[in-house]
Amino acid sequence: MFLIIGYLLILAASVGTYSVHGSLMALWVPMEYLAIVGLMIGGFVGSNGPKAFRATLKALPDVFKGSPYTKAMYLDLLGLLYEVLAKVRKEGLMSIENDVDNPESSPIFTKYPTIMAHHHAVEFLTDYLRMMVGGNLNAFEIEGLMDKEIDTHHQETHIAPHVMAKLGDALPAFGIVVAVMGVVNVMGSVGQPPAVLGKMIGGALVGTFLGILLSYGFVQPIASQLEQRVEESGKMFECIKLVLLASMNGYAPQVAVEFGRKALYSSERPTFAELEQDIKSRKG
Repeated sequence: MFLIIGYLLILAASVGTYSVHGSLMALWVPMEYLAIVGLMIGGFVGSNGPKAFRATLKALPDVFKGSPYTKAMYLDLLGLLYEVLAKVRKEGLMSIENDVDNPESSPIFTKYPTIMAHHHAVEFLTDYLRMMVGGNLNAFEIEGLMDKEIDTHHQETHIAPHVMAKLGDALPAFGIVVAVMGVVNVMGSVGQPPAVLGKMIGGALVGTFLGILLSYGFVQPIASQLEQRVEESGKMFECIKLVLLASMNGYAPQVAVEFGRKALYSSERPTFAELEQDIKSRKG
């Protein structure tokens, strides 16, 4: 939503203010638009391998949606973690074996569809619960492994924002390429009347205008939105990590979820009272 609002403001401030004292038709140079779009697509395809290409195309639709990392989602996550750990404390680690192996059919996990939608986070959680059930690793070893996996996930999710930022950086140069081609065309028509030459020069400059506007007004905001989404997703993994480690170090479920709550950003972090009330309501 904010991205769309930003786009409208950018268009109003650039094209809208120009229309007050200039002709919008002067900006309509179809071949310039075609050249810029072609260069942008070519640069995108040529600069990335299949993995980066797929990751970027998959991530792009998310920037037009609201962030899923809300206070309600984190209450669900902490509620799920509490419920799993409470079952472990009451019935032992082996009692969650079926839940961990088949979370899609688990009576605990299926109560939290918002969390089940985050497949990577669910896999991260169940993998380390499975290790806890196996009992072969201590908390220090699991923490090191968690850090490595979170770092790998962080690198993978940074592919899309990195690709879009690089594309945004290239667009002004593509605009110059298009403008130079237009100037070359003008130089080959020096015998034309001044009015015709002026129109051709103006058309050539549209290429520079498009390159800069598309870069800083449209592509770079997408890269920024993707970057923010990556940072938000990392908090979910960090929250799971801290809760599980607290549990492995002997803390009660009610205290363990506090470790995870404290790791959240203040804008999404539920208060102690909100979390306590939410857990009580789920019990009831």
